[in-house]
Amino acid sequence: MSHTAHIPSHRKPRRSASKIGLRAGVAGGVLSTLAVAGASGAAQAAEPVTQTIEMPTITADLSTQVAQSAEATQQAANSYALQAEQDQAVAKAAKQAKADQALAEKKAEAKKKAEAEARRKAEEARASRAAARTTLSAPSASADVSIPASGSVASVIAFLKAQLGDAYVMGGTGPNSWDCSGLTQAAFRQAGVSLPRVSQDQSTAGTPVSLDNLQVGDLLYWGAAGSAYHVGVYIGNGQYLDAANPSKGVVIQDLSGYPASGAVRLL
Repeated sequence: MSHTAHIPSHRKPRRSASKIGLRAGVAGGVLSTLAVAGASGAAQAAEPVTQTIEMPTITADLSTQVAQSAEATQQAANSYALQAEQDQAVAKAAKQAKADQALAEKKAEAKKKAEAEARRKAEEARASRAAARTTLSAPSASADVSIPASGSVASVIAFLKAQLGDAYVMGGTGPNSWDCSGLTQAAFRQAGVSLPRVSQDQSTAGTPVSLDNLQVGDLLYWGAAGSAYHVGVYIGNGQYLDAANPSKGVVIQDLSGYPASGAVRLL
C-alpha cells in the first residue's frame, strides 16, 4: 500500500471526451451569437436612423377640382379671344360702312349734278324750240295753199328740226309730243299746206315721186299708198326726220336703215 493511499485526492474525476466536446460546442455557439449580436448592435449604432415621410395622396375630389379649374381657365381664354375677334370685326365693319357711305354720298352728289345739268340743257332746248315756234307763226288751219310761196320748204324743215328731242305719243299733235302724222301735219302747216290728220290719207295728198328723185321737203311714207302706217319728211343727204316711236321720239334717221315705200311732193 502506498504511503499516499490514505490521503484523499483533490483532482476532479476525468470527464469523458464526448461530454467535453458537447460543452465546448454549446459555449462556442453562445459566444458566436453574442459576437453577431454585438456586431449588429455596433452597426446599428454607426448608421443614423432615417424616418420615411410619405407624400400625401391626391384624392379624387382634389383631382376633379384641378381639372375644373383648368377648364374654366381655358374657357375664359377662349372667351377673351372670341371677344377680341368680334371687336376687330365690328371695327372693320364700321370702317367699311363709313367708306361705303362716303362713296354713296359722292355718287349721289355726282348724280345730282348730272340731273341739274340735264335739266339745264332741257330748259335751253325748250327755250330754243319756243323761240323757233314764235318765229315760225302758224297760218290758219282753214288756209289751203296749193302752190306755196318761195322758201316754204325751209320753213317746214326749220319747224321739224325745232322739235328734235320731243316725245312720241300716239295721237300727239304738239307742242311737246307728237305722233308721226301729227308732226308732219304741223310742219307743212308752216308752209300753208293743210294735210289730213292720219298717215293713210297723207300718203295720197300730194304728187307721187320716185324714191330715186327725192327733193328736200318731200313727204315719205311706209306701207302702201292710201294705207300707209308711217310718215316722215326727207331733209336731204339720204336722211329723213320723223316722230319715230316711243323709245326714240323725234329724230333724224338714215333711209338706208329704214327705206321708205314711197313719197309724195307737197311743195
